[in-house]
Amino acid sequence: MPKLTKRFLDKVSLPDQQQQKFYWDDELRGFGIKVTKTGIKFICQGRINRRERRITIGKYGTFTPDQARKQAKQIFQDMANGIDPVAEKEKNVAEQITLGEIAEQYIKDRDLKQSTIYDINKHLRNIFSPFTGKPIKEITRDKVLELFREKSEQSPAQANQAFRILRALINYAMATHRPGDMPLLPENPVQVISDAKIWNNIKPKNRRIPLDKIGKAFNFLEGLRDFSDARDALIDGVIFAMLTGARWNEIAPLTWGDVDFDHGTWFIRDPKNRESVTLPLSTQAQELLKNRPPNNKYVFSTPKTKKGYPGLPRFITTKLSKYLDIEVSAHDIRRTFRSIAAELNIELWKTKLLMNHKINDDITIQAYTEKSDLEYLRPAIQKISDFIYRQAELDQKQVVDLSARKAAL
Repeated sequence: MPKLTKRFLDKVSLPDQQQQKFYWDDELRGFGIKVTKTGIKFICQGRINRRERRITIGKYGTFTPDQARKQAKQIFQDMANGIDPVAEKEKNVAEQITLGEIAEQYIKDRDLKQSTIYDINKHLRNIFSPFTGKPIKEITRDKVLELFREKSEQSPAQANQAFRILRALINYAMATHRPGDMPLLPENPVQVISDAKIWNNIKPKNRRIPLDKIGKAFNFLEGLRDFSDARDALIDGVIFAMLTGARWNEIAPLTWGDVDFDHGTWFIRDPKNRESVTLPLSTQAQELLKNRPPNNKYVFSTPKTKKGYPGLPRFITTKLSKYLDIEVSAHDIRRTFRSIAAELNIELWKTKLLMNHKINDDITIQAYTEKSDLEYLRPAIQKISDFIYRQAELDQKQVVDLSARKAAL
């Protein structure tokens, strides 16, 4: 075998095909070159902990033969001292991976809802901006504790959500990056929040429109119409939410292709619980949809929205809140639907199915109940819509009676 000198390397011819040739130095055992059609690379090969290791030092041209030989000697010395150069390289690479890179891998590896991806990226840009571009290993318990306390003062609910996302990202990093089959971190630093028992206690929201104001709310929404496509689309969407109990992110992207007037149904495609479902429409909901202008593939389309369908109807719910003198959001209307169902003695499991909730509290219902086509719940959804319209009629009658009484005076 030759000594790997510049003179020898310059005479080495590169193979034309997908072939590899190896030449080993006759002076330093285990030091060699690998030759392919793309060029020459210095390598060294030895054993560590009974395992054969081949390490690429670098390209000829980037390294001279003498520089590569010196590097090889250092690698062989490390191996003699029990240091696995491959494992060390993996460890160094893993220890430099940043939170932002982990988040990208996490999202790519999972079939996540767009809203979940949005939340992850939002928190990386905002709450975790001090961490995002830094290696995971630099996120310590002390840093987590300090940042969690700071963000909890601003918004306890957002702090909880953000740090649960951080915990999931770091758990993923620890599971997928194990250099030398050793954990990237000794523990998840977000564990400090649980150990200290300082997760923020967030009371579940229970806001909804009171039952005695249902008719008043419905009539107010109807009275907001001004024949503006944008406003009317939002109003129709909010009323549709009252009649169906659906989430706004299920209503907003509804397409005409997912409405079946022949059977009086609508189809929710890929909802929050990932279980697509066909739901019955009350006669009032069908009539509302039939009166929508089919000027876009989205039922509640507005001309100015970039996506083609509307975002949250805050403009409408803010006006409704001021009128009723209570705070009302799109999700509060969903809770209102549930309270109406309870008032009408509709069984809770039926209400949950109509609202496309997962049923986890009753194994029998969960296992044996049809959950993809809910035609059998048509009487229940019709009963709820009838209640809303009846309350609207009673409210109108009360207004007329009061006006007549004032006129008589």
